[in-house]
Amino acid sequence: MRTVLMAGIACLLLGTGAAADATWTGQISDSMCGAKHTDATHGKKMTDRDCALACAAKGAQFVLVSDGKVYKLTNHDAELRAHAGHTVKLTGALTGESIRVAKIEMVAGANDRR
Repeated sequence: MRTVLMAGIACLLLGTGAAADATWTGQISDSMCGAKHTDATHGKKMTDRDCALACAAKGAQFVLVSDGKVYKLTNHDAELRAHAGHTVKLTGALTGESIRVAKIEMVAGANDRR
């Protein structure tokens, strides 16, 4: 009986810790600039893409800006770098303020800023 009870508790704990994948649409940015790329950050006018790549080269992490909220991103670094500054549809598991990226797709016809 005790074994069955322990197995049931373990299943409940494991079930609540697993996050289901969700999808967001937003722009890949960097943790230094977040939602707002400013010319003052680098001392010169840059595109959102160039700014995100420059900040990442200085150690900033890639983030997703979606509906005014900034999410930290983990996993898929090469794809994040390729999509820096782009508007994307991103699928992954949300834990707190971080998304573990499972899939990234460009948004067809999106007008990327600057």
